[in-house]
Amino acid sequence: MVGPKAKEAVANMKDGDVVLLENTRFRKEETKNEDAFSEELGSLCEVYVNDAFGSAHRAHCSTEGVTKYVDTTAVGYLMQKEIEYLGNAVNAPKRPLVAILGGAKIADKLSVIENLLEKCDTLIIGGGMAYTFLKAQGKEIGTSLLDEEKIDYCAQMLKKAEEKGVEFLLPVDVVITESFPDPIDAPVETAVVDADAMPAGKMGVDIGPKTVELFKEAMKKAATVIWNGPMGVFENPALAKGTLAIAETMAEIDAVTVVGGGDSTAAVKQMGFGDKMTHVSTGGGASLEFLEGKELPGIAAIQDAQ
Repeated sequence: MVGPKAKEAVANMKDGDVVLLENTRFRKEETKNEDAFSEELGSLCEVYVNDAFGSAHRAHCSTEGVTKYVDTTAVGYLMQKEIEYLGNAVNAPKRPLVAILGGAKIADKLSVIENLLEKCDTLIIGGGMAYTFLKAQGKEIGTSLLDEEKIDYCAQMLKKAEEKGVEFLLPVDVVITESFPDPIDAPVETAVVDADAMPAGKMGVDIGPKTVELFKEAMKKAATVIWNGPMGVFENPALAKGTLAIAETMAEIDAVTVVGGGDSTAAVKQMGFGDKMTHVSTGGGASLEFLEGKELPGIAAIQDAQ
C-alpha cells in the first residue's frame, strides 16, 4: 500500500506544493513490477514525468508499470537530453563516428561492441578489456586482465571489423607494473613497453604514450566521439595518464562528444572536464544498454518519447 498519509497529503496539495514519497525501492513489489503497486502509484497523480535516465533500463513499478495507470506521461529535460545525445550519437551521428570503449570486462560490453561495429567508422579499445583482444592476436599479455572464454569472440570482432571496413585500434604500447596496486591509489613502480613485448610476469595497467598519440589522431578526425570506460586504473594518479589524455582530447576537439556513463563519467568529472563535453550521461547500466541498441523500458513506456 502507498499508505493513507501519502494519499491524504496528495489530496490536500495546493498550487506549488511538493510531496516527497519514500524511496520506492524499499518496496519488494517495485523491482518485480507488480501491477497492484503500479496502480497505487498511478492513483497519486494525473501526470507522470520520468527524469531518471539512470533507472530507465529497469522495468519497475515506478519506471514502467505506473505509466499504465496515468493518462498523461512525459520525460523530463534530463531524460530528453540523454535520448537526444546518446540516441543521435549512435543512430544518427555526424561522421566520422569514433567510439572508444574501455573498462575492465569484455563481458559487460559484448553487445555494445557488436552494435558499434555496425555504426561507427573507428572503434578504439583500451582499458583492461584490451588485453583479451591482444591475446586474440597472439600477443603475450603477462598477468594482465584476461577473459579466456572471450578470446575467440575477440578474434571474431577483429575479423568483423576488417570485413566491414571499420578501423579497429588497440594499444600499441602499455604501462606495466608488478601487480595491481593495493590499495588502489598506492604508489607503484611502472615501465612502458610495446604491446607485443610485454614481460610474462608483469601486468598492463594503462595505455602508453604511443597509444595515446594513436588514439588522439583518430579522435581529431572525428565529428562525433562516444566514450565509455577508462583506459587504465584511473583511480591511481600514476596510472591515469591514458584516461586523462582521452578526456583532454575530447574537451579540445571540434566534435560532438558524448561520455557514456559509469567510470568514464566519474573520471571526466574527477579530472574537471565535465563541462567541456557535449554531453555526460547520468546512466551507467542505462547508457550501456542504449549503446547496445536496446529499447529501454522506462523510455518506451512514455508517450512522448517514441
